[in-house]
Amino acid sequence: MKQNLFFISRVILILLLCLISSSIMAQKGQWASADDPIAKELIAKEKMWCESNCSPQPGLKEVFANEFQGTAPDGTRYGKTQAMETDLNSLDRQCQLGEVKIQFFGEMVAVAYGNESSIRKGKDGKEFLRCLVWTDTWLKRDGKWQIIAAQDVVVECPN
Repeated sequence: MKQNLFFISRVILILLLCLISSSIMAQKGQWASADDPIAKELIAKEKMWCESNCSPQPGLKEVFANEFQGTAPDGTRYGKTQAMETDLNSLDRQCQLGEVKIQFFGEMVAVAYGNESSIRKGKDGKEFLRCLVWTDTWLKRDGKWQIIAAQDVVVECPN
């Protein structure tokens, strides 16, 4: 009798482990369609972040997870507080969000691949066009989509 219970408990444990491991396996990526409502929501929030270089965006507080970490073009790391800051003494002009593509990995993770541009003043006081290409990682938690990580790269602007 003890052997049967031991065997049954082992089988149940193995089945549970198989079930758990299959649910946490890597999700295959799926590109969002142009009319996907979640993708539209994420792109609207990306636009808000882009425009924060030109004017304050109070709604950004909800866009970033508390443990957000970003990597700036110069390689420095920054957190949620820095990501939400708008330097009122050196605002950019003509902040424009370019193309953004969203790829979902299951129902809880999305990656946004995009670009943006703005006109900013250099240290010499002259204006120049600044172009960024970036990747942002989104996580859905407690029903809210938030950015948990970002990587920005300055690129040569297209003609």
